[in-house]
Amino acid sequence: MAIAMRFSEPGAPEVLQPVQVEDAAPGPGEVWLEQQAVGVNYLDVTQRNGAVRVPLPSGLGLEGAGLVAAVGSGVYNVRPGDRVAYATGPLGGYASARLYPAERLVKLPAQLSFEDAAAVLFKGITAQYLLKSTFAVGPGSTVLMYGVAGGLGELMAPWARHLGAFVIGVVSRQASVEKARALGCNEVLVFDPATLAAEVARITDGRKVDVVYDPIGRISFEALLDSLRPRGLMVSFGASSGAPAAVEMGTLNSKGSLFLTRPSIVAHTASAAEYQERAADVLAAVADGIITPRIWGSYGLEDAAQAHADLESGKSSGAIVLRP
Repeated sequence: MAIAMRFSEPGAPEVLQPVQVEDAAPGPGEVWLEQQAVGVNYLDVTQRNGAVRVPLPSGLGLEGAGLVAAVGSGVYNVRPGDRVAYATGPLGGYASARLYPAERLVKLPAQLSFEDAAAVLFKGITAQYLLKSTFAVGPGSTVLMYGVAGGLGELMAPWARHLGAFVIGVVSRQASVEKARALGCNEVLVFDPATLAAEVARITDGRKVDVVYDPIGRISFEALLDSLRPRGLMVSFGASSGAPAAVEMGTLNSKGSLFLTRPSIVAHTASAAEYQERAADVLAAVADGIITPRIWGSYGLEDAAQAHADLESGKSSGAIVLRP
């Protein structure tokens, strides 16, 4: 029997509890996947605590890697024994084994471990669409990124530098400055809402930046908005400090005809073809050394609550994986 972590009501990490799950025969288009590693993302936290609502009771987890154990009818892209990973729904990644749609599985190169795959694919696809679709980062681009020392930021910063951008990283504490520099940031600022925009203006000789990437939300939104050049783009894609306040349309006009977007991985991986294309780009970036999976913490599956607590507290600095 498989073990899965589930919860029946939103709340603190302790609402996650292990349950036994019967092995299931895959239906048409499905596989039964024996998981070797599971990725933990901040979206999981927001689903567990109720900030992002999911139907209850529910499992958690959108990212994992393992071995195909059995395939259902109509499955031709994978076969039993294949090493695979995934980075989208349906929910249920926090499990030792699970059913999963075959068309959303990504075959892994032999040199990439299950743990690294589970740590990089979801965050890598997020980085890929943010840097290449939400805003086409390239030579001459000036970008501002909050959270560069975290699991997503440590992929975005070096990838943006590789694409030719001038990268200003923002971190929450002084202890993260050197890590941010090592990841490729040209400049690093410790977040202070009272001085951030002025510091960005100083670094850029008054021009400010073309695009801001903000996964933090409420506490950072206004200061980051003020760091944009006229007609710059604000990319608000997370809310670890809470959702930002509503923005009056006139505010965007008065600050220089700014653009504002709220992208999601769901909208950027809606079709299997687009999803596979983005995943392939991530794996190519790993193979070429452009981005590197970095695992901060590895926990047993049944220690998922502790992994969530460490992620929420700000203790973690990088990717977290669970070991079924």
